[in-house]
Amino acid sequence: MAASPPAAPAGQSPAKPTTPGAPGANERTGLQTILSLLPFLWPPGDVASHTRTVIAVTFLVLAKATNVLVPLAYAAAVDALTPANLPGGTALIVIPAALILGYGLLRVSASFFGEFRDAIFSTVQQRAARTVALDTFTHLHRLSLRFHLDRQTGGLSRAIERGTVGIQTVLRLAVFNVLPTLLEVSLVTAIIWTMFDWRFALATGVAIAGYLTFTVTYSAYRVRVRRTMNESDSEAQTKAVDSLLNYETVKYFGNEPHEQARFDLALARYEKAAVKNQVSLNMLNLGQAAIIATGLTVVMTLAAQGVQDGSMSVGRFVMVNTYLMQIYQPLNMLGFVYREIKQGLIDMEAMFRLMSLEQEVADQPTARPLANVKGAVAFEGVRFAYRPDRTILHDVSFHVAPGKSLAIVGSTGAGKSTISRLLFRFYDVTGGRVTIDGQDIRDITQASLRAAIGVVPQDTVLFNDTIRYNIAYGRPGATQAEIEAAAKMAQVHEFVLRLPDGYDTRVGERGLKLSGGEKQRVAIARTILKNPPILILDEATSALDTRTEQDIQTALRELAADRTTVTIAHRLSTVVDADEIIVLDEGMVAERGTHYELLAQGGLYARMWAMQAEATEMVAAK
Repeated sequence: MAASPPAAPAGQSPAKPTTPGAPGANERTGLQTILSLLPFLWPPGDVASHTRTVIAVTFLVLAKATNVLVPLAYAAAVDALTPANLPGGTALIVIPAALILGYGLLRVSASFFGEFRDAIFSTVQQRAARTVALDTFTHLHRLSLRFHLDRQTGGLSRAIERGTVGIQTVLRLAVFNVLPTLLEVSLVTAIIWTMFDWRFALATGVAIAGYLTFTVTYSAYRVRVRRTMNESDSEAQTKAVDSLLNYETVKYFGNEPHEQARFDLALARYEKAAVKNQVSLNMLNLGQAAIIATGLTVVMTLAAQGVQDGSMSVGRFVMVNTYLMQIYQPLNMLGFVYREIKQGLIDMEAMFRLMSLEQEVADQPTARPLANVKGAVAFEGVRFAYRPDRTILHDVSFHVAPGKSLAIVGSTGAGKSTISRLLFRFYDVTGGRVTIDGQDIRDITQASLRAAIGVVPQDTVLFNDTIRYNIAYGRPGATQAEIEAAAKMAQVHEFVLRLPDGYDTRVGERGLKLSGGEKQRVAIARTILKNPPILILDEATSALDTRTEQDIQTALRELAADRTTVTIAHRLSTVVDADEIIVLDEGMVAERGTHYELLAQGGLYARMWAMQAEATEMVAAK
């Protein structure tokens, strides 16, 4: 489960929720959704999927063609068994027996073709659902930090879950229920027209048309009801996930009743929508049953008159009844199928809407990998704004030579963390440029850029997995020996060995089973294993106590050795050894120099140092 998002950066306006299905989200038509699905159903170059689809369609046609012959065999058997038509001798047994055997074989064949059709197509269906889900998941990782700062984790996960199920539903029902039913209805109507008179075909056609019109019209209303129900469901799940992710905060303030009330309010909206959905379903079923019963009564009355006046045999009476029951059964299912397909399309539209979101920070077509990294980092006249009406950075320039260290300090909101986000290219600059080894990072691939940079953040979030997995995340596939070597450099190896399960110890949701210092050491080990030439330490010790901070600083010095290091710091005592320190004030470089040079200037840095020294003395005095 993803971690809850950090607070929006200073200057960034809160955006509206982008969770699929949220009110106000751009809606897609059913046709657009189906067109988006088709490439996954018929993937280019996938001969195996194409072959399976063709074979499945062939079995579909055979199943329906065989099915419409069943009433003919049934009627012939009934006529052969009527007293007036019974022949003498062995024919008394052979002829009806042969017809009954043929009837049985036709029914078995229809089932055989139908089951094989589904079995053959199941691979195509599941592969399409898997591919769409994977593409959506991949696309979510491509979207910008701006999107994920506003994300609603519960709603996103439900959108993917429901969308995957929706794809399976639409493929199963639309391809192998709607099309076969339409084919069967056409064949049966043609047979009734041919074997009987126009009244039978007219009565059948009017009943079918009335049924379809009522179903489509009323189901359109139910689609709106179901969409409201989905929105309420997503809202409830989002509130539940957000509350559970922030379990400790809820406990700190004793706000369990408040969280329960918020969740119950969302559930109440879902309850109301669900009841409305069920009642509308009952009304739809009642109307469909009335139309079917009326059509069946009219046709059976015409057939009974034909038997009475001698123009129709008993077998024909049975046949027309069988045909009507045979087509009304799938028509009755067609109402359910239509509703399920519409629901599947609603669920799919949320997922495809996610895939249609534009990637804010994307590689240029001519982007090339960052090769032979030496680690020279430079900001050249950089300007940046999260929104047009408030600029965060104003003409910021600095240079860090390979293997050297730069510290960035300043008050809260001065733009320190924004610099790390621009270097990692979570955002693109709005003016100037950022370079590595003289190359504008907008001209190189994001994958190669981020492979060259390691980050130890202030708020370390771990995956709900083992310590081994979390360290190995720095380089998936690393050996146990490499993992342990990184852990030793981060001074966490001895701690891990004291745990009952060692490296197999699970750290809990967001690493909550570990202390702040333990999580930070795991994060350092993870970055050591990655072995990047450029390192960003984003207030990596500001949330730790003094003793733990000193231990972590030792590990950080091991990590930063021979690497280009950019340290964003609040505690000035952690950056006194930096080769250069720049002081940001309201998004501009106010001062720069070494620790001692800045103290000698007696400016902003010196005042910050004095204030922190005084605060430390006061804490020590207590």
